[in-house]
Amino acid sequence: MTPLGAEKAGNADGSIPEWQGGLPKDAGDIQNGFRDNPFSSEKPLFVINAQNYAQYQDKLSPGQVALFKRYPDTYKMPVYVTHRSAGVPDEVAQDIRKNAVTTKLVENGNGIEGFKTAVPFPIPQNGLEAVWNHIARYRGNTSLRQTSLAVPQANGAYVQVDADERYALADRVTDFDPQSASNLLYYYNSKINAPARLAGNVLLVHETLNQVKEPRLAWLYNSGQRRVRRAPQVSYDGPGTASDGMRTADGLEHFNGSPDRYEWKLVGKREMYIPYNSYLAASPKIKIKDLLMPGHLNPEFTRYELHRVWEVVATLKPGERHIYGKRHIYIDEDTWAISLADHYDNRGALWRVGESHLQYFYDAQISYPTPEALYDLIAGRYIASGMINESSKPYDFTFKASKKDFLPATLRTMGIR
Repeated sequence: MTPLGAEKAGNADGSIPEWQGGLPKDAGDIQNGFRDNPFSSEKPLFVINAQNYAQYQDKLSPGQVALFKRYPDTYKMPVYVTHRSAGVPDEVAQDIRKNAVTTKLVENGNGIEGFKTAVPFPIPQNGLEAVWNHIARYRGNTSLRQTSLAVPQANGAYVQVDADERYALADRVTDFDPQSASNLLYYYNSKINAPARLAGNVLLVHETLNQVKEPRLAWLYNSGQRRVRRAPQVSYDGPGTASDGMRTADGLEHFNGSPDRYEWKLVGKREMYIPYNSYLAASPKIKIKDLLMPGHLNPEFTRYELHRVWEVVATLKPGERHIYGKRHIYIDEDTWAISLADHYDNRGALWRVGESHLQYFYDAQISYPTPEALYDLIAGRYIASGMINESSKPYDFTFKASKKDFLPATLRTMGIR
């Protein structure tokens, strides 16, 4: 196995290669925070479209098939040769190896103990362990990034939302206090810079490991009211920030937060065509207006590869409430990031389809979606977030984080327009 618990060997026909440690840290140049595309010379092996998807259907999700049917003339999947490019730093690999024997589920699986850094269950035995690997996957120790979000209408019109985001593992801030932060996984805040009507609004999250014992702590600063307020709605199916109702609070990265409202079934592992090595979609040479099409991302800039994924089905528990009655997710074995996610309403109808267009930041050995998309099959709209194409500071993983960067009292100074 690899350090993250993936199968090191390739598949039988060689279309998925053996994992050999991921891309080297010097796989390309870095210019203004953008990583060079190490696969820029490659061409698609073939393109899946509405006319030929049936012959590839065993390696597609129901959501991908639905997108071919919803947008038969425009939605396509260019499939490239597979590169198992992702890895993690050696010290993270050592922590994951320890997690395999020390981490355990608590509170009926709604929390974890004995965990350090990332990937609590590299050899998952059930669906809860697999989804916890996604929730607590390696995102780096800290990061500072500028990203853009848009929610295109059915006709393609959109308003671009630009934000500064900060992230830090709780035990990696400079003044970490293990007593007061023993139940914290990470800190996160996001300050909106544009458009003007939202500029200065700030979201702060303290993400907990056991969200039954201590629910997620969240605060919002509204620049118009100049007030900091607790934000318990930033959880479950509360509205996602600046998402125009197109994403739930627990829908960022296709699932985050407490898993307690669902039953999680581990179906197993399978081979699928998933977005991967999405350097072109995140390139500064591509304008956001060219990336965003009516209905979906522009397939001229997307890239899909054949990878093994963990398949997990989440079904809403009797008596619990959520707008999604079922979530069918597919988790990349090499990163533990959800690559595809099909969302069903409470009548059992497929409603929204998520894709994470992962990029591996080889210098820091971290994977992030650039961008992440969630398509509404009924409304004909979608949300695209994590876009860095027009950012002046796309990703900085050397950010020195302090606990004071993530205090509610700090929100007012951050929110000054």
